[in-house]
Amino acid sequence: MSATFSAFSDPAFSMRRAVPTRPSWMATSAPEKIPAGAASGGQLLHVAPDAELYADGAESVSFYKVVSGLVRTCKFRSDGRRQIDAFYLPGDSFGFEDGGRHRLSAEAVCETYVVAYRWRGAEALSAGDAALAPQLLSLALQGMRRAQDHALLLGRRSASQKVAAFLTDMIDRSVNDEVIELAMSRQDIADYLGLTIETVSRTLSQLERDEMIALPSARRVRVQDRLGLRHLSS
Repeated sequence: MSATFSAFSDPAFSMRRAVPTRPSWMATSAPEKIPAGAASGGQLLHVAPDAELYADGAESVSFYKVVSGLVRTCKFRSDGRRQIDAFYLPGDSFGFEDGGRHRLSAEAVCETYVVAYRWRGAEALSAGDAALAPQLLSLALQGMRRAQDHALLLGRRSASQKVAAFLTDMIDRSVNDEVIELAMSRQDIADYLGLTIETVSRTLSQLERDEMIALPSARRVRVQDRLGLRHLSS
């Protein structure tokens, strides 16, 4: 039996986000494309594209692992602008918060499956498993390092450096080190890098003219000069 939950019950929040009120995620059984046992110890959730998994300020009762798809964490400023803090790919874990409440919203970029692990259950398991607590600490530290890397990324001087650093990070985290399939939009990338969508598009086009990348389509990047990209990003 599955249960559906709505995170958009506040009309003002939905209006500010300019999205319709709808369920944010659904507990589900594993489809064929999800490996058997992927949800062991947790609950498998299906999150629709652009739907919210949890809201900024919501109580933190679980942490999550991406099984398939892509998750973005973000914050909305008082003027309505969005700042994306991180992208989480399959295998990445997120939702580690201190203070008991989420400081960012988490949304699916595309059709996404995540496993939710309740903190209460994890604490009980770690009490009886000496190896689990260090694993949880390692996952939390990975999130901290990712936040530090993003802060350094935003501090880079030029748009070219920022876009090159983003592409290099995607290469390092992708299975294919020659072709990057971007589930996120140009607007997502702009909000992550602190740039405008026009600047992101111009910079990608310039990198293509410089023969560092090729752009077969809007969501596919073929890397032609990996060392050049890495040098530009440093």
